[in-house]
Amino acid sequence: MDELRTKDGQTFRFEPIEPPGPTPEVELPDEFAPRRLVRRTLQIVAVLVVVGLVLLLAPGLGEVRDLLGKARPEWLALAVAFEALSCVSYVLMFRPIFCHTVPWRTSWEIGLSELGAGSIVPASGAGGLALGAWILREGGMPADRIARRSVAFFLIKSSVNFVAVAVLGTVLALGLVGPDLSLWLTAVPAAGALLVIAAVLVVPRLGAGEPVAAEAGRVPRALGHARRALVGGAGEAVQMVRSRNALVIAGSVGYWAWDNAVLWATFHAFGASPPITVILLGYLIGQLGGLLPLPGGLGGIDGGLIGTLIVFGTPPAVTVAAVLVYRVILFWLPLLAGAVAFASLRRALNRPDRPELCFVPPAA
Repeated sequence: MDELRTKDGQTFRFEPIEPPGPTPEVELPDEFAPRRLVRRTLQIVAVLVVVGLVLLLAPGLGEVRDLLGKARPEWLALAVAFEALSCVSYVLMFRPIFCHTVPWRTSWEIGLSELGAGSIVPASGAGGLALGAWILREGGMPADRIARRSVAFFLIKSSVNFVAVAVLGTVLALGLVGPDLSLWLTAVPAAGALLVIAAVLVVPRLGAGEPVAAEAGRVPRALGHARRALVGGAGEAVQMVRSRNALVIAGSVGYWAWDNAVLWATFHAFGASPPITVILLGYLIGQLGGLLPLPGGLGGIDGGLIGTLIVFGTPPAVTVAAVLVYRVILFWLPLLAGAVAFASLRRALNRPDRPELCFVPPAA
């Protein structure tokens, strides 16, 4: 303890003030720890290696192997370019929906990191959104706003697909364009898509419900939060679409269109040219396999796409080869771009020159 004596003889004692400790640094949650992400990536790569060995060694797949060896490189390069444009579209849509004040550099890093995480984290796109939600939460965005905007983002991103299927299924069922397919493959998907669209439009009318009591259990609280996020997010999604924000529209349509274009290009890489209407319809129905809680939809999307497109009349061997190459591109390109963006984002955490990523401790 230090002392201070004045001229008149009075003595004051005071405790020395300890210098403040270092500001606590924000750390990534365990779900997105680099070691865990690397381990998951290696697990998926191991699965892909097994699939490759099956293609190389299994009897009965000789035609598929021959096709893979004869793939036209110019079409494969075009497919990669289309997937890059799909990734760009995702980022364009991310910024105006979540936070238009976030710098573009941060939007690119978060958006590409989400795409990369979606390739290896179970629940596919939802896992990627969880990473972006954590970053925005650390940046100070309220949790309820993040929940609503995550729902809005998912609905807007998915709505383009459902609208396209509703329109294409209807015109195909009416015979306005070809090919000639049964009503089960045209009118039924169109009706299902219209029901989904109608449900999204009705959700905001349900209301957020009564506030959940503070003493309520975990399940009632979780259900209350989920309802508020769903109702609020659906309402905000409708408002954003009606506002005709150029980036939201271009991003959502581009993300869907360029991803379909990747599948179209991989078919052409093996000398096949199925009608674009078949690819667009088969794409949505096949993508439903991605709802399974599998990393990047591995297995679910592949099986869904192959089965659906064969039902729609595409040659089996060509379909297997085209979908496999499509899935390889869809896995590796977002993962590689996301890894670079994630590394940059991780280095930027807590840096003073990146204030939107700096952790601000709560006031005492």
